[in-house]
Amino acid sequence: MPSGGQGPQISTILKMLQTTASKKRTFICIDGVDECATEHRAKLLDSVGELVQQSPGTRIFVTGRPHILPEIKGHLAGRVKSVSISPTRGGIVRYIHSRLAADTTLDAMDSTLEADIMKRIPDDISEM
Repeated sequence: MPSGGQGPQISTILKMLQTTASKKRTFICIDGVDECATEHRAKLLDSVGELVQQSPGTRIFVTGRPHILPEIKGHLAGRVKSVSISPTRGGIVRYIHSRLAADTTLDAMDSTLEADIMKRIPDDISEM
């Protein structure tokens, strides 16, 4: 990390990725693009578009909530395929069961709290 506590600039990261991507097929995953500050997201997406244009063997996998898909398509016009993934109620219940089974603070949970968790969370997520 450079002095002053700042991480590398996008231009530095882009040059590094272009060097790597120009030599062999490259897959890059950018998780949670919707969590990127709006004022920085456009620069990030433009940089990704530039990288893909200069390194045609590069494939980008981006995750984010559906509301930013138009923004992504706007910056990466013609180079975007989207897949919508939504959890099922059964999948949510299985996930919660597995997390509760892995809980190491057994004294913190009683059957009433567990029943409440197993009802409320899947119901709340289903409404989303």
